[in-house]
Amino acid sequence: MSVKELDLLKVPACQTDKSLSLSNYLWRDKPDENKWADCTHCGMCLESCPTYELTGQEQHSPRGRVHLIKSVAEGKMEVNKQFANSVFACLDCRACTTACPANVDVGGLIEEARGQIRQAMPLTGMKGVVSKFFLQGLFPHQNRLNSLGSFLRFYQKSGIQKIVRKTKLIKVMPRHLVEMEAIMPKVNQSVREKYKNQSVVKAKGESKNEVALLTGCVMDVMFSDINESTINVLTRNGNDVKIPQNQTCCGALHVHAGDRDTGRKLAKQNIEAFKDSGKIIVNAAGCGCMLKEYAELFREEEPEWHEKAQVFSAKVEDITKYLHDTGYEKPKAQLNKRITYHDACHLAHGQGVRQEPRDILLNIPGVEMVHMPNADRCCGSAGIYNITNPEMAGDILENKMKNVPEDVEMISMGNPGCMLQMAMGVEKYGRNQKVVHTIQLLDWAYQKEDGLEGGENWQ
Repeated sequence: MSVKELDLLKVPACQTDKSLSLSNYLWRDKPDENKWADCTHCGMCLESCPTYELTGQEQHSPRGRVHLIKSVAEGKMEVNKQFANSVFACLDCRACTTACPANVDVGGLIEEARGQIRQAMPLTGMKGVVSKFFLQGLFPHQNRLNSLGSFLRFYQKSGIQKIVRKTKLIKVMPRHLVEMEAIMPKVNQSVREKYKNQSVVKAKGESKNEVALLTGCVMDVMFSDINESTINVLTRNGNDVKIPQNQTCCGALHVHAGDRDTGRKLAKQNIEAFKDSGKIIVNAAGCGCMLKEYAELFREEEPEWHEKAQVFSAKVEDITKYLHDTGYEKPKAQLNKRITYHDACHLAHGQGVRQEPRDILLNIPGVEMVHMPNADRCCGSAGIYNITNPEMAGDILENKMKNVPEDVEMISMGNPGCMLQMAMGVEKYGRNQKVVHTIQLLDWAYQKEDGLEGGENWQ
């Protein structure tokens, strides 16, 4: 980075409110200097960064953000709105860490910096109310999520959804929320509701292993069919599946938003909920990445929880990697579909899982895999980034859709946020591909092989 470029990053102190001008990080969870120590500002990360690609601005590049975070720690800059804008414009997609020769943990720095910003500059007004409602009032509470699921099922089945879509009622919503409503998946009963009186779902046939399933919060409300497919695939392959009823939201959205205290509370609850479990299976890339990084939440203090978190995280495994590593029954039924695969950021960059889901798809008879250029490029979902930064997310999605082959029938991936975002892209740009989770395809092949009606749902 040139001297001129560094000068551009010297953000002035906020002149209107001195209470926001802080010469150093003053709260717990300060950004870890070990994470930026190896950054030489070489620029290898630039081409990997979606926000830098769009803006061409150094403050929206990985090395630029690292420089800003370091400068605040050194007292050369202050925590203010300009700093916050740069840090929160990051997708936290981790592609820069993959590209970095020194493996600098930019994502970890971003999340720690966001924690400092939110303590210095709490959200106020409507943004603060909405954030508190969802992050603290909804996601950590299973009973409220169940109520939300019941409401959405009623909304869809009662005919209200059709009325809303046909009338002008939908137009009162912000454009990006209208686009999201248009691709809302069919909402079914959650897995945790379905199996609340059954502590273990037994394997079909001989029991070989016992695993535990993270059902997730949004995942079990909006995508319970994927959780159901996950259970079907696991039990078919000799796994007893535990579904701890005291598990909770993984906390990823909270940590991404800078609310690390709530993230810690949720982490502790999950660590306790799964303490007697073996492998912990996850089918959502963002959740899996968060669970693997729980120890970072206890880095500065609470050493007993830091140790517990390390033990917990070592048991976490993405469903595709678990199946790939333990061996699974290859399906015999043919799906006969042309499919392309999108790498969810927190699966490819966050967990290093790339080939395993592709191998599962390739082992389904009749599946023709079509390469997607830049398959590991972010789609713009990034948790709730497509809600908080809709314009930037929309531009990133447009670039992503340009890389989706037009002659495929399905786009497979391993993260619910990506599925919603990509489905929105299919709708917006007049495509006709079906967006599916990788594990759904394997389950449907099994069902078709067994002559079950559910196996035809993919057609």
